[in-house]
Amino acid sequence: MIFGEIPVSGAAGARLAHGVRTEGLSLHKGHVLTSEDTAALAAADVASVIAVRLEAGDIGEDEAAALIAAAIAPDHLTFTPPATGRINLHAAANGLFVADRVAIDRFNRVDPAITLATLPDHASVAAGDMVATVKIIPLAVPGELARKAAAVLAESRALEVKPFVAHRVAIVATELPTLKVSVMDKTRRLFEQRLGPSGSRLSTEIRVPHRADRLADAIRKTALENDLVVVFGASAVTDTNDVIPAAIRAAGGVVEHVGMPVDPGNLLVLGRLGTVPVLGAPGCARSPRENGFDWVLARIFAGERPGPHDVTGMGVGGLLAEIPSRPQPRDLRQPERPLSVAALVLAAGRASRMNGSHKLLAAFDGEALVRRSTEAALAARPARVLVVTGHRAEEIEAELSGLKVDVVRNPDHAQGMSTSLRSGVAALGPGADGVVVMLADMPHVTGADVRTLLDAFAAAGGHAIVRAVSGGKRGNPVVLPRATFAAVLQLEGDVGARHIVESAGLEIVDVEIGAAAHVDVDTPEAVFAAGGILKG
Repeated sequence: MIFGEIPVSGAAGARLAHGVRTEGLSLHKGHVLTSEDTAALAAADVASVIAVRLEAGDIGEDEAAALIAAAIAPDHLTFTPPATGRINLHAAANGLFVADRVAIDRFNRVDPAITLATLPDHASVAAGDMVATVKIIPLAVPGELARKAAAVLAESRALEVKPFVAHRVAIVATELPTLKVSVMDKTRRLFEQRLGPSGSRLSTEIRVPHRADRLADAIRKTALENDLVVVFGASAVTDTNDVIPAAIRAAGGVVEHVGMPVDPGNLLVLGRLGTVPVLGAPGCARSPRENGFDWVLARIFAGERPGPHDVTGMGVGGLLAEIPSRPQPRDLRQPERPLSVAALVLAAGRASRMNGSHKLLAAFDGEALVRRSTEAALAARPARVLVVTGHRAEEIEAELSGLKVDVVRNPDHAQGMSTSLRSGVAALGPGADGVVVMLADMPHVTGADVRTLLDAFAAAGGHAIVRAVSGGKRGNPVVLPRATFAAVLQLEGDVGARHIVESAGLEIVDVEIGAAAHVDVDTPEAVFAAGGILKG
């Protein structure tokens, strides 16, 4: 392939490496120029183009991608049509994506122009999830190279989706006086949710005292009629001769491994009774957050039989997110300094339902609403206060004159609330442990309300999401811990942080502040009802 600048007069048959746009003409990258195209370009006073010419033996990017994709076994995979040298591979069923790192590394080392990217090995996937993408980087490659790369995939099972197979599963739960029945009930409900993607079902649950003999009897009984037995112990395993491993042996089974290099998930027990796997679930399996137990379950549901070699190979990538409710968090150090929590006042929106007036300039008790909300933030004594402005920014910022705040101008405010959240969080800097997010159009939220939220955040060690509620119903403001900042920076569109609050898996602390948590002013009528006077 020859790449370079080509005079338009001789460019017919070449492929554009850079798109061309001129009045009345738009030609995209990869377009093969015709004589009509070159005539139109010349008429538009375009003298040359950046393009490529294929040499003998070269094939186009889409043809090369298709040749390579055809070498991949299609079982439980779907392939998109080639476009711009790319073919995406998607799972055709819920299952376990398995990748052969050695084969894929060999493929990617054939030539830098030919690439294959995948999900991590042994990742759980749902039908429709993208699992891999083939990408040819230049507009064409030598056909010989494409065939060489395809041969690497054809001679190995480089990647596949192993579909989940439904299992009959039994729970055996042990009891101690210190373990609440409500906790055991919640554990069962969460476990049933874990079974959903595989189509498996919980056939029975037996609860017995936390004794090896009683547990052994229950394991023997449930293993006769089920494909998998999971033991939830009332007390954590601390030794290979503890209650759960001892019970598996007493039932006539084999304990294959105790412990795993995945955290959360360290205290897993892997055993079997005949051909039936018996798992001693770690305490973190009572949480919905991903942990090492999920990794082992997925392998079993996909038809694998993980053993000690598999479990001990999970350490790289095995440091997972902390579960806030763990009785023994991995980092037991006390903070060396007080928590640093900022206040973020969102004041950038257009207020499209205000008929031309700006709600944040409405007067409440003689001052603009944006100033009133910002003063409430200051009164709570956070580490700092940031105000995000955008629509009619100069007028809004003028109302903040004299206040000790940092103004963050959001040039993308018209694209929705997410842009203001991103702008504000990005401006916090590395020292912030959390941020209380306040909507500037909530006139009845006071400094005392905000302080109450900050105190609750501190009481939770700075790891929980703290949410204002009224009558038990969620509202605003909300305190977000640092653990959520990365997710905030990925938000797009006219959305707030609600999805993050509900999906982060962090502890949520609800704080009652009364009706103020629900009063915002989005219309002229709402401004008047809340006691405000519109100005302009």
